Amino acid sequence: MGKQVLIADDEPNIVAALEFLLQRNGYIVHIARNGDEAMSMIERLKPDLVLLDVMMPLRSGYDVCQRVREREEWRHIKIVMLSAKGREVEVNKGVSLGADLYITKPFSTRELVARINELLGANP
Repeated sequence: MGKQVLIADDEPNIVAALEFLLQRNGYIVHIARNGDEAMSMIERLKPDLVLLDVMMPLRSGYDVCQRVREREEWRHIKIVMLSAKGREVEVNKGVSLGADLYITKPFSTRELVARINELLGANP
């Protein structure tokens, strides 16, 4: 069975493109459209990796990241934060909260998939 990736983002175009590419690379993909949905799906699915938009409705990506890192049983989950906010302050905040990677938008989807493969130890 393929590794599970949760895409937590409220931008339909980004979600559609990432879902397609990740599925094509053999990942099982789940979608959350806001921070609360992301938390409940993480609880239920315990995905291998979460692609986490920083600015989402109901709960920010920063908050989701922090809550995931607080739970011992979720420490294995890789977190890749995606954001239009690329200033050093935001990047440092994401990394200090426990993100494995912080990528600014716009980004190369091919490069992102390559980085996900690296984080999960998967071969494309």
